[in-house]
Amino acid sequence: MNLYGNGLVIGKFYPPHAGHRHLIEAAAAESDNVYVIVLGTRFESISRADRAKWLSAEFETHANVRILVQADDCPVDYGSDEIWKAHVEVMRSALQNAGVAKVDAVFTSEMYGYQLADAFNAQHVLVDPDRSEFPVSGTLCRDDLNAAWPHIIEPARQGLATRIIVVGAESTGTTTLTRALMDHYRSRYPTIGDVPEYGRLRTYEKLDELRSLNPGAGVEDLVWTTEDFDLIAKRQNALENAAASQCPLVIADTDSLATVLWERRYMGADSFGAAEAAANLPSRDIYLLTDHEGVDFEDDGIRDGEHIRADMTEWFKEALTAAGHSWVLVSGSHERRLATATTIIDLILEQRSTFTSPPWAKRTTLTGATA
Repeated sequence: MNLYGNGLVIGKFYPPHAGHRHLIEAAAAESDNVYVIVLGTRFESISRADRAKWLSAEFETHANVRILVQADDCPVDYGSDEIWKAHVEVMRSALQNAGVAKVDAVFTSEMYGYQLADAFNAQHVLVDPDRSEFPVSGTLCRDDLNAAWPHIIEPARQGLATRIIVVGAESTGTTTLTRALMDHYRSRYPTIGDVPEYGRLRTYEKLDELRSLNPGAGVEDLVWTTEDFDLIAKRQNALENAAASQCPLVIADTDSLATVLWERRYMGADSFGAAEAAANLPSRDIYLLTDHEGVDFEDDGIRDGEHIRADMTEWFKEALTAAGHSWVLVSGSHERRLATATTIIDLILEQRSTFTSPPWAKRTTLTGATA
């Protein structure tokens, strides 16, 4: 039997991390119901909705945890009774809107929790105030997202990762550019993960299977199915998401949207094996489309699309535009392509790693470090 009926957890969750998860889990273990209020201001660069979505995904198996979202643009002044009242009433209204009339326990890792609990006539439960179990804070995450990445909850990592997707027709330099970009950024992002083109790997697998029965078979003898493209698209998504889990920068050599076009190339416009996976892609920051012009076609034994390279480049332009994606056609020499790509990626990384806060935002200091 739980100690409390309704537990309350509040926070910015900017972004949500392992310490937040520990706090909510502690509340869930001692309460029949836990209400988590995501309090965010208009001055922060991650939306309240995203933070709530990530927390909801993290706790989807916890039936007694409910995530609430509430705007709170009131300044913070712990010495002002009037300002304190303003914050409490925002929380109280959020709870009442969710049908919660009474709070039995307030769970925090902060000393202000006693005052907050008093405001709700509830018990205060202090959880890991020294951050000894989980030495992480929102401040630490915002100061150095790369270093804090392992401490951020998995759904937030998927949402916060910067995703650079390199696509293009056959033999247009996509893999060459992808590898060069990974080499370029590896010193800044040493945990960056490889996201290879699974369709190429599947081609080798199918060719090996066919040659085990017919040693003289070639790539032109392969028979593709909608099931193949369903598998390729799902595996491509999985590879990309695995890379996002381990590093805040993802540079992928193709994706499942491209798989849709390869399916069109081999199966015709009425085949939709890859469609489901391509319809559930995480947000992309930019697509780099490698131009076919100025690149010699290299026959590596599994390529057979020289005649359709120009058409496929147009297919990519049409598909990316129709889906509303940001994309850049990279042309010219390898050096020129790399320079174009790094110029835009550097700007994206600067933007994505900058977290805005209102001037009254409090910085959390962990023992032995500012975080």
